[in-house]
Amino acid sequence: MIPVPRYYRAMIVLCAPIAGMPFRSSIVRAVAALSLTQLIGWGATFYLPAVTGPAMAGELGMALPMVMAGPTVMLVVMAMVSWPLSTVFERHGARPIMVLGSSLGAAGLLIMGLADGPVSYVLSWIVLGLAGACMLTTPAQIAVTEIAGEKARQALGVLILAGGLTSTIVWPLTGLLQAEWGWRITTLAYAALMALVCMPLHWATLARRPQDGPGEKSAAKTMAQLVPVDRPSFALLAMSFAANGFVTWGFALTIIILFEAAGLDHASALAAAAFIGLAQWAGRLVDFLGGRRWSGFVPGLAAAALFPLSFIILLLTSNFVGAMLFATLYGIASGVTAVTRATLPLQIFPVGAYARASAQLAVPLNLSFAAAPPVFAAILTSAGPHAALWLALVISIFAFCALLGLLLLHRRMNHASQRNRILKVDRARRYDVSK
Repeated sequence: MIPVPRYYRAMIVLCAPIAGMPFRSSIVRAVAALSLTQLIGWGATFYLPAVTGPAMAGELGMALPMVMAGPTVMLVVMAMVSWPLSTVFERHGARPIMVLGSSLGAAGLLIMGLADGPVSYVLSWIVLGLAGACMLTTPAQIAVTEIAGEKARQALGVLILAGGLTSTIVWPLTGLLQAEWGWRITTLAYAALMALVCMPLHWATLARRPQDGPGEKSAAKTMAQLVPVDRPSFALLAMSFAANGFVTWGFALTIIILFEAAGLDHASALAAAAFIGLAQWAGRLVDFLGGRRWSGFVPGLAAAALFPLSFIILLLTSNFVGAMLFATLYGIASGVTAVTRATLPLQIFPVGAYARASAQLAVPLNLSFAAAPPVFAAILTSAGPHAALWLALVISIFAFCALLGLLLLHRRMNHASQRNRILKVDRARRYDVSK
């Protein structure tokens, strides 16, 4: 029996002192619950074939690359659904959508566990894509902002910090379950967790939105018209995040090959690649501990600058020390960027538009995540490892420039807003004097 309740209690104990909030705070309970449901959600879907893929391929009569393409199908479906869902999140909040997502996740895993061939297998990933759009990452971040209010950035930091442990916890657990029961029972067990753990936690711990009266609905509609998502800011943020996401998700499956191409033996390449995970978690921790002291642009730009620096180091070195230096800088940059993706929109867009903006940002992000692994694999096989590194360097420089452009645009908009506010106050004073 998997000790889910014990893990949930442990997450509450972890979140309370870190966030500096009362132990029984609704924010702490929500963040603890979401930390657990995100771990189950990602671990039971996207991370599952990394362990069960070979067994699935053998029993379903499918080629391993086709089995491993399942998560790509999931990400593409998530991208297609995220934009239409943006207004639904804004109108109804995250709670009912995440409850629906939990049920869809259970259904998708049930279909996968009972699959008898390629058609039902692909169908399961399509359903899991719908589930992911309703409950994974972006919906969880929206749910946190709804319940945490002014403490949203701090709460998001805890959520993302906990999310960094997903593969560390889920891969060994999945391996043990598969060795004991096989991949089908393992998949069905995860389906049960979706239905019996994730769905009740989403229902019980997330913010409830009261029914609006006619006047409140019209007022909300007016507010939505007054605070639209600024499209130039959205475009720059999307380009920067999608570019860096393309690099990090592309490298996830090819980094060991790149280390070996740089001159490392297989054992050293594995050690350097494993260290990236530790550096990523450290990056999330650094941003969480110090994030309240500075603007979200500071860690975001620092991380965006570390990416090209790390690629230059890997291009210029061919030893274990250089690989470890790359792993440190690249891992820290990846960890900080994971936090920035969630928190920077809070600073860029009005609070009332955060849900809509975040859901719409998920479209380019998920598309870049889905496209990156096959593109990098194709470049590695056709043009070689150095071509892949040069591509990553160019894309990371582009991402840094886009984020820097967003900072300049944001400062200009704030300056113009302050000047208009001063002019309005001055006009009001002159009007009072004239009276």
